Amino acid sequence: MKRQSLWRISIATTREAEDAVMEMLGASSGHAATSYLDAETGTSLVTVYCEARPAADGRKTIAAGLEQIRKCGLKVGPGKLTVTAVRREDWAESWKRHFKPIEIGDALLVKPSWSKRRPRKNQAVVILDPGLSFGTGQHPTTAFCLHEIARHRKTGTHRSFLDIGTGSGILAIAAAKLGYQPVHAFDFDAGAVQIARTNAQANHVQAKARIGRGDVAKLSSRPVRKYDLVCANLICDLLIAERRRIAAQLNQSGTLVLAGILKSEFRKVQEAFEKSRLKVISTKAEGEWQSGVFQLE
Repeated sequence: MKRQSLWRISIATTREAEDAVMEMLGASSGHAATSYLDAETGTSLVTVYCEARPAADGRKTIAAGLEQIRKCGLKVGPGKLTVTAVRREDWAESWKRHFKPIEIGDALLVKPSWSKRRPRKNQAVVILDPGLSFGTGQHPTTAFCLHEIARHRKTGTHRSFLDIGTGSGILAIAAAKLGYQPVHAFDFDAGAVQIARTNAQANHVQAKARIGRGDVAKLSSRPVRKYDLVCANLICDLLIAERRRIAAQLNQSGTLVLAGILKSEFRKVQEAFEKSRLKVISTKAEGEWQSGVFQLE
């Protein structure tokens, strides 16, 4: 019997609007969205694969979602929607063309399951396939967090780690692989939690990385446990609104990594966290994004 084709729904957009378009397309289609950045053109292609061709109402929903993103002030760019039938074999092979291994210095190798790349000596390996959830290390904000996790580890010393808004679980998995202990992570989205746990199990760190459902707005401002390293890869408004709760999770000598921030909004985030006695010790801008490392004064 002939195998049914899949339908590829793609939107061409900018790096600035990539995350927003991924979230919108994923919610509209009911499938996890992924993105591929063309380094030469700077265009990001956000894609989902569906069993059935989207109806006219579905296209209207996507168009309305793009318009809402524009109204929020993000530059959507081309915003061109394409719908294409693809053979399942073509769909499976497309991941292998677009997603390559990523090295985080000598400490970490992040690669998809089909990659035959071997790690260097003493290099930890995280295996994570695209298409399951947000966060494969390809995005500059995720890559920044991974670099900081690798940079702040201390050989022979157990350092605690908290990941706020874990998504695919990539940061928690990397922290567990690099020797952080304990490793805790949470996400508001129950689906993301399930996927993150699956990814942790696939990487054999399910016993080391405790991943659960949680809400940053309900974090204790006086937690019993505090952490040496905290990562919060969240949107600007949420970071600012919950800065006191986020800051409260840090040890006195702890380090806070903030990402997911547009370059145009970073100053607002910095000023908000300075009010909670946190100062910037390093920052990096890449494309439309800017991330920062903070410590208590």
